[in-house]
Amino acid sequence: MRPLTRADITDIAAYELERSVFRPRVIELKKRRRIQVGELVTLVFENRETMRFQIQEMMRAERIVVEERIQEEIDTYNQLIPEQNALSATLLIEITDQARLREILDLFIGIDHGGTTFLVIGGGTDSEERIEAEFEGGHSKENRVSAVHYVTFRLTADQTQSLAFGEASAAFEIAHPNYRAIAPIPDRVRESLAADLLEV
Repeated sequence: MRPLTRADITDIAAYELERSVFRPRVIELKKRRRIQVGELVTLVFENRETMRFQIQEMMRAERIVVEERIQEEIDTYNQLIPEQNALSATLLIEITDQARLREILDLFIGIDHGGTTFLVIGGGTDSEERIEAEFEGGHSKENRVSAVHYVTFRLTADQTQSLAFGEASAAFEIAHPNYRAIAPIPDRVRESLAADLLEV
């Protein structure tokens, strides 16, 4: 998927004119790119459109007008746009009871250390393939973990074809010692992810 360039980003004044149309469109898009894995974890899959939205909203909120700062935002968010044969997502640990925030987050310590989060293609009568998530570093410490993580699933060309066109089942799984859940990928989410994987 092509990275964003400065030409894709409008200035604050121009964005205000398009925001009333663009923002609802992206919110609706995200609904088709969101999957809940158990009660506490949600994956929201990112692409050029969702990242353009993040950049424009950040510029609007922080009144960013200096070209160097705008380019910094573009460079930062481009890292979350998936490359070829890959999916990128924001992983959210969603806790509504703020009084238990630290207690619940502590249960997730180690989620980003590997071997916990997978895209599973096939299973049952089909041969199962497990693609492990790669977590972006810097979102946890030895005894603390963030509620927000950025993950990438890198697929082979055959796995991409299987997810996009195959009849094999597909799901996301979290296999942390303190949190185990699996969520089949709904058709509308799978169609949206397939579009990402097949974008040239």
